[in-house]
Amino acid sequence: MASSPSSAAQTARQALADRLQDLRRDAGLTGRELSARCGWHPAKTTRIQKGESTPSDSDIRAWCAACGAEDRIPALIAASRSVASMYVEWKRLQRAGLQQLQETYTRSYRDSRLLRFYSSDVVPGMLQTSGYAAAILSRFADRASSPDDLEQAVAQRMRSTETMYEGNHRIVCLVEESVLRYRIAEPSVMADQLARLLSIKALPRVSLGIIPFTTQRTIWPVETFHVADDRVVEVELVTARVRITTPPEVGEYLETFRELQEFAVYGREAGALIASAIDALG
Repeated sequence: MASSPSSAAQTARQALADRLQDLRRDAGLTGRELSARCGWHPAKTTRIQKGESTPSDSDIRAWCAACGAEDRIPALIAASRSVASMYVEWKRLQRAGLQQLQETYTRSYRDSRLLRFYSSDVVPGMLQTSGYAAAILSRFADRASSPDDLEQAVAQRMRSTETMYEGNHRIVCLVEESVLRYRIAEPSVMADQLARLLSIKALPRVSLGIIPFTTQRTIWPVETFHVADDRVVEVELVTARVRITTPPEVGEYLETFRELQEFAVYGREAGALIASAIDALG
């Protein structure tokens, strides 16, 4: 089973910290000596070495210069930027507006040949109707200090659905039955959304699996995530979006996805679960 995405980000941050600490030791410097050469307080060096603070590009340049290791600057800056991109708070992502955030998803989907989606909470964005998407995004719009662009964001999310009909994309979706039952929006919107799932599951490029409540399973529901081309995993947490690119960790998510697939039903059985959820709306 995949490790915690937040712990994965912290592991990457600590790995960078260890590399910087090794440089200091190889140079024969104490933490205080390095701090003096860099012109900052020793507490900053401590935070960086403990992985509590991600160094800026200028911090890395100063650190390497103090250790006489300027040749290591490019690689360490690249590693630092990778760490910074792994864990990004929603507040930061939404600062420029919800539409721009949705555009990042659309570009990612269009640039990928194989997309795998697993969701334990809501219908994956690519499969959403405009009404359902508006219900989801309005919550973020109410809480964010971003531009008032809910309508544009919903329209952008709808454009991402074009990926299912264009090019050579292959889309594999896996959802818990609870996703069909959660009342994210009013009954009429939910009915439209569930009806859309019935039509989507017939598309040749889309595989839709549903894990029933009653399935005997050896792996429990996990956080919502998607994998693009077996190389990038994006995980949605309450406070942040985590982006994972290291092959071993991507492999863990792929293995988790494969395990979850074993408990899913497809075709007529999946259709029956969706139809039952529609009937339950009254």
